[in-house]
Amino acid sequence: MPETPWLLLSLGVLSIGLSINALRPRRGLALLLPSFFAAWWTTELALHSLLIQLGLAFLLVAEGALEGVGLVGAALLLASWALLLVIQREGHRADVAIRAALDNAGVDLSDPLTRYPRTHLLVPPLMFWRRDVDVVHDVPFTDPSETGGRPLHLDIYRPRERDGQRRPAIVQVHGGAWVIGFKGYQGIPLLTHLAANGWVGFNVDYRLSPRASWPDHLVDVKRAIAWIRAHADELGVDPDFIVVTGGSAGGHLTAMTALTANDPEYQPGFEDADTAVQGAVVFYGVFDISNRLGNKPPSYLRIIEQILMKRRFADDPDAYDRASPLQRVRADAPPVFIIHGSQDNLAPVVDARAFAERLREASDDLVLYAELPGAAHAFDVFPSMRTVAVIEAVERFLDRLHRGHRRGIRAKRPQS
Repeated sequence: MPETPWLLLSLGVLSIGLSINALRPRRGLALLLPSFFAAWWTTELALHSLLIQLGLAFLLVAEGALEGVGLVGAALLLASWALLLVIQREGHRADVAIRAALDNAGVDLSDPLTRYPRTHLLVPPLMFWRRDVDVVHDVPFTDPSETGGRPLHLDIYRPRERDGQRRPAIVQVHGGAWVIGFKGYQGIPLLTHLAANGWVGFNVDYRLSPRASWPDHLVDVKRAIAWIRAHADELGVDPDFIVVTGGSAGGHLTAMTALTANDPEYQPGFEDADTAVQGAVVFYGVFDISNRLGNKPPSYLRIIEQILMKRRFADDPDAYDRASPLQRVRADAPPVFIIHGSQDNLAPVVDARAFAERLREASDDLVLYAELPGAAHAFDVFPSMRTVAVIEAVERFLDRLHRGHRRGIRAKRPQS
């Protein structure tokens, strides 16, 4: 086929472009989202990408593509495969970074914990089906009158074998820039793994912008926590031990939930409910809504004004600061584990570093920070090697918190 050399060249150009973008994602506004989505798939599914490219290249070479411009395409493919192997190696380095964070915080790494199923790395959709986990979908946790005319729902992840004991609970808050996202496809590897090991997980929805305005999103997360506590007996959870986790916009809401315990400003109509959490795990969060650190592009505040805050920053800068975890650190914050990728082009990693440092200065409780080499935004959606290392580390962190809770010991930062 005369066109196959050109097809091989096209494959080579596309492949090398994806690999380079994964290593160096674009940060300018025009290419921000396309670069993110391309890097996201390539980075976390590097071996899958390599196998797909190998398969397509084999088919084209078998059709006679290895001549003329096809030779250039083959060279580009070889370069792409080399870069994909580099990307895969970066994923393995996450284990070193995450273990260092645990070790520095005095978390015991010797305890044998259940490993995440490695078969899920080969076939990612398996993460949705675990024989040892029951999932109950779309349980309403609000009245329509409370949330703009429609109820909000949550999914429950729990061990299939239940012994009647009250179990620790974890609330997962999805991301999506506060405007999109759905509980059904984020946080799944972590929730199923924890449920298989004795936890009860709750993947919650919340009202989305632009229909919703801040702080509706945070109010809804707190409604979910209040509902879980009120129904602890029937859910089989310990109402005195609930932790929260989430990524991106969900990471922002996770941090705000941890830092605004029982604040009546965010609990309209349920001011007396206990919405405190006993720990938080923040994945690639947005920590500086007001952009006080100046690490986001000039257009950032205009977007936040339109989709989230619904008021100009110049008119009410204090409202932006109150919505920024960076400005809400407090001495009585619960233990927090902050996890961020070094290659995140949507939520600046420098903001995560600043938040971790500021929280450590304010709080005596445990504050862990792990910066993952080569990781992009939303890396944990797929069960990659990086995700597995993080999930197992998060389990160790939460296990320490829960064991301390049962002994009446609050997790404190080790003295240096």
